[in-house]
Amino acid sequence: MIRGVSSILLVLVTVSSTLAAFYIPKTGKRIPQTLSRGWGDQLIWAQTYEEGLYWSRSRSKPLMVIFHLDNCPHSQALKKAVAEDFEIQKSLDEDFIVLNLVYETIDKHLSPDGQYVPRILFVDPSMTVRADINGRYSNRMYAYEVKDTKLLLTNMKKAKKLLKPEL
Repeated sequence: MIRGVSSILLVLVTVSSTLAAFYIPKTGKRIPQTLSRGWGDQLIWAQTYEEGLYWSRSRSKPLMVIFHLDNCPHSQALKKAVAEDFEIQKSLDEDFIVLNLVYETIDKHLSPDGQYVPRILFVDPSMTVRADINGRYSNRMYAYEVKDTKLLLTNMKKAKKLLKPEL
């Protein structure tokens, strides 16, 4: 009897500590959005690129655009890593406007070195695509992999720091 109770208690403690590691916004837990597509259910996501640009400008926050495909294993792996990273989720919620796209936009500035996935670009509130903030690959400058989450977080901080003031 005692062994059974201690087993149940151990399972409950393990489950509760696992769930506590996920990011919960200051305003409290939100209803998951279908727009998140698994990249961060507690985040507020822009529906379109145009809406993301509007929010970015009106709130003076950089826009982070994630290009991915639902059936791409690299996109799926990066999605899981980003969704489970507490620091990235916190920074996205507090400091960024976020948009994830499973299709290409007509804005050629969002594919400066080609159309591939996963690809992450930053756009500042003056609607300038920050081509100078890139990943570690020379042939896919805006690609990130699971092992690049620290670099992504560093680049997010850089995007926040390099906000261009209104002219």
